[in-house]
Amino acid sequence: MTNAPFELVDSHCHLDFPDFEGERDAIITRARAAGVTRMVTICTKLHQEPAVRAIAESYEGVYYAAGTHPMSAAKEPLVTVDKLVSLAKHPKFVAIGETGLDYHYTADSAEIQKVSLRLHIEAAQQTQLPLIIHARSADDDMEAILSEGMKIAPYPCVMHCFSSGPRLAQAALEMGFYLSMSGIATFPKSTEVRDIFAAAPLNRILVETDSPYLAPMPHRGKRNEPAYTAFTAKHGAALYGITEAEFAAVTTANFDRLFTKAARAAKAA
Repeated sequence: MTNAPFELVDSHCHLDFPDFEGERDAIITRARAAGVTRMVTICTKLHQEPAVRAIAESYEGVYYAAGTHPMSAAKEPLVTVDKLVSLAKHPKFVAIGETGLDYHYTADSAEIQKVSLRLHIEAAQQTQLPLIIHARSADDDMEAILSEGMKIAPYPCVMHCFSSGPRLAQAALEMGFYLSMSGIATFPKSTEVRDIFAAAPLNRILVETDSPYLAPMPHRGKRNEPAYTAFTAKHGAALYGITEAEFAAVTTANFDRLFTKAARAAKAA
């Protein structure tokens, strides 16, 4: 399946986006050749869920999640907990989201974003599938709502493509959450992001592409794809002072610990 000396998981990508149209077979083949044997493709608008599900059903090692992206919260119908719980019955549906808060571009919809986020949290509490969080320029509200949810009932969670501040990182880690490293951590000016990851426990780190966005160095500015997980992992290994094989093994084990449904499916395959 892979020509690489170790295996990685791309914990967050968007294989349904138009950027990949007509190329998915080749993209997944390249990913596997680079050692990325599993990936989670994320649905950001629930009306697109059937198409994302179909992609996951078409490829071994591809799983999916669904939710309403915070930047779309004001434009899409409000998600229901029952809908998310129903979707979670699919064998390849492995997480809730992505959801969260984005005040960088869409601060005007902050209130509906909060409502949507709380509904996703409730679905994660009911299903015990990991919640996938997008957080941008909303650290205080993000911490408050995530903490509020944990006081009601525990739930697993990953802070996807983490690029927020150290306080939110620490709060997330204290709640038992995971931080996911994207190509941002490879950018020359991302010193604070690297410092946050370096201070975090290695057993709470995932790796992702968020492709087609945020291609890591040396591909920055180009279309990202799951194969490029390997470049971010190389930087991650250097950050922690371990080999690439060790970083791959630890982050894969972390993924399996958080995404338990995907781990079970992989073992059964």
